Amino acid sequence: MTTSRSRSTSVREDEALRLPRPPGVLRRFWARHPVVADVVIMLVCLLLSLVPAGVITRGLPMPLAIGVAILVPAAVMAACASLLWRRRRPLVPFVAAFVLETGFLFAMAPIGSPLLLVTCYSLAVYRSSRTAWTSFGIGLASLAAFGGLLTLTGVITLQIAANAVIMSLVLGLIGTLIGVNVGGRKRYLDAVIDRSRQLLVERDQQAQLAAAGERARIAREMHDIVSHSLTVIVALSEGAAATSDPTQARAAATASAETARSALTEMRAMLGVLRADDSPLPLAPLAPTPPQETVAHAQRAGYPVSLAVSGAADVSPAVAHAVGRIVQEGVTNAMRHAPGATSIDVRLVYAADAVIAEIVNDGATGPVGTSGFGLRGLAERAAHAGGSIVSAPVEGGRWMLRAELPTVSPPTGPTPASSLPAADPDLADLAPGASTTPVQEDTP
Repeated sequence: MTTSRSRSTSVREDEALRLPRPPGVLRRFWARHPVVADVVIMLVCLLLSLVPAGVITRGLPMPLAIGVAILVPAAVMAACASLLWRRRRPLVPFVAAFVLETGFLFAMAPIGSPLLLVTCYSLAVYRSSRTAWTSFGIGLASLAAFGGLLTLTGVITLQIAANAVIMSLVLGLIGTLIGVNVGGRKRYLDAVIDRSRQLLVERDQQAQLAAAGERARIAREMHDIVSHSLTVIVALSEGAAATSDPTQARAAATASAETARSALTEMRAMLGVLRADDSPLPLAPLAPTPPQETVAHAQRAGYPVSLAVSGAADVSPAVAHAVGRIVQEGVTNAMRHAPGATSIDVRLVYAADAVIAEIVNDGATGPVGTSGFGLRGLAERAAHAGGSIVSAPVEGGRWMLRAELPTVSPPTGPTPASSLPAADPDLADLAPGASTTPVQEDTP
């Protein structure tokens, strides 16, 4: 397996992962300076190869000896220079080493070079074990076949051919065995380090997704608390200012103060959790909002709100909270956009496998807004609980908000961005399964 990254780059990345330093001063030096290591290995191989290569010229006539004396050192230097590519192109020095061994067959004495040891090691480390064994087998077989051919033709003796093959077998076998061991360990460590980097990236991504989800949840809770409470407070304050009866005005002011205290208590509870450094943030709401309390607040503000409940309220806490917030949002929208409504009917139906929440009102006036957070919050709550929600006008000049949720919310996870509709930027955060029908919206 080839690699285009230098060893020094890998070391710097390993330090970023806070991995322990490799043992040994020399090993760390070679790892940080791969070019220096290759140059030193090349010079050592060049020295050990040029000295025995000089015996080739012995016994040759003078003109031929001069030519061989020039050609052989040049071939040795070219083969040794190819070691500079042993990390990026390990097959190049490997082939050069076997070509040089083939040339040494023409010597009148058994000679060899350490190039085969280094190139077999490099091929196993920087390419793969299979490639090293296959290439070594092919090279050794080719050398033995060529040596046998020269022996049969009488160019060299059988002893020279056998010595060359045995020496190549020993050097190549040692280099390949060591390289397979070192290369396997290197590839294993690289896989472990790559997996560690992947885990770090996934950890950061999960943290970002969790932070985004928590911000969205806090935004929904704060919106519902502030919107509903301020709507009730405004209605009570306007009623107290409009009446001339001191008793009614005092009762309206008292109800307004109670509503404000309740909203302030909820906000303090939420902000207190966010500021508590020694306690984990809750992933679920602190407490569900009872629909009865929402209806009672609206009735104290003088709105004609009625509540009808059928069935047993045996649902999970997440679904109960979603139902409470949906009712709260629907009643708040009716109070804001239908101030002249003669009826605001809230109906809850608890079945064996689902719960249905309907808020129907008449007297809706003005355009329907879609740029605030109410629509987004309602769709997210319904999708989080595994249900669906729709808001649309119905016959008789009324407006209906209907949500159908399962009694037990499914396990939730981060919603993939590709599944979100993007036709309208104001509706881009709606989760799959939630209706994009306009909802009577409150404050943007």
